[in-house]
Amino acid sequence: MGILAESHVEEAAVAWLAELGYTHANGFSIAPDGNNPERASYGEVFLMTRLEAAIARLNPGLTPETLAEMLARLKQVESPNMVEENRRLHRYLIEGVPVEVHRPDGSIGGERKADQFRAPGGE
Repeated sequence: MGILAESHVEEAAVAWLAELGYTHANGFSIAPDGNNPERASYGEVFLMTRLEAAIARLNPGLTPETLAEMLARLKQVESPNMVEENRRLHRYLIEGVPVEVHRPDGSIGGERKADQFRAPGGE
């Protein structure tokens, strides 16, 4: 049996995600010093243009204020422990991001937005 390299796992994951409808972008290309950069520095964790587009697609009636609140909650580090931070972000992906919304009747209430992250065209 051969040695399993990290690249084999990555290639398998990319192929599996492609079957689900996701597209693949080369990391070198979208890096800050790449030919199609999608972030200003390597310290930026989120690809903000893609994140904002996904949130808007999943929540078509979202107000600009609620979008800004969602992005702030996603970007705000709540724990110095990386495992806890990963759990928090995973919880947001699965359960939605808790935000306050202004209802048509003038009341303010809590909701969860972007309850499900789906592949393009997914049900």
